[in-house]
Amino acid sequence: MKPARQILASLETRARKRFGQHFLEDANVVARIVRGARVEPTDHVIEIGPGLGVLTRALLATGARVTAVELDRDLAAFLREDLPELDLVEGDAAKVDWSTIASPGAKVVANLPYNVGTTVVMQLLRSGRFASLTVMLQKEVVDRLMAAPGTRAYGALTAEAAIWANPVFVAAVPPGAFHPPPKVHSAVLRLDVFEDGPHTGGVDPVHYDRVVRGAFAKRRKTLVNSLSDRFPRPAIVAAMERLELDPLVRGEALPVETLLALARELA
Repeated sequence: MKPARQILASLETRARKRFGQHFLEDANVVARIVRGARVEPTDHVIEIGPGLGVLTRALLATGARVTAVELDRDLAAFLREDLPELDLVEGDAAKVDWSTIASPGAKVVANLPYNVGTTVVMQLLRSGRFASLTVMLQKEVVDRLMAAPGTRAYGALTAEAAIWANPVFVAAVPPGAFHPPPKVHSAVLRLDVFEDGPHTGGVDPVHYDRVVRGAFAKRRKTLVNSLSDRFPRPAIVAAMERLELDPLVRGEALPVETLLALARELA
């Protein structure tokens, strides 16, 4: 396959900043993504933002059925001509009804745009449609998804994703693997989605997310003060007393299990 810059020149287009486009060119990185995703010939794979089709070709080579979602009209036209065997959906992945596109148990393999990466990941997890998500994201986001309680990277995203899937690090990706090179480093993560649904112990996931967002809304404040914008203060204090939590504790110190217990008490 020609380098991305040559293909873009022939298309008389450029990487579009509004779509967060950085085209993956490194064949070794592509191979690691496909291996890390554990794609089988019987799988239905969903690729988001296929771009010039570098990763798409490697996915098709596994024998799996591949459906790609592309927002850029010029790139969609290029892919239809270049990869006629590809099932291509033209549209915004953040607005797609996945039940109409993805088979139950499909696998997502995607180099996600940085500007919508976290939003799309959480939408995919909450859809309950997928067996796994193997996604390339900004390294900082991957660090957040894998963070331990009490660390700087640990936050609402960590806790919200943790009830849906188990994260597995796949690969670090330097800026030079792309055209044009982004200003940040990237990494690939596989999220193995829990087959039996969100692990909340019976807590409503929507209510849990509300507690989590409140707990991390004001990181420098105590948990009581941070949650007070969303729940009555006496209820927060009483719930923490029942759980024997330090009244001065901050949300970032609490593991997911404790956040779930707190959500149960506040339900």
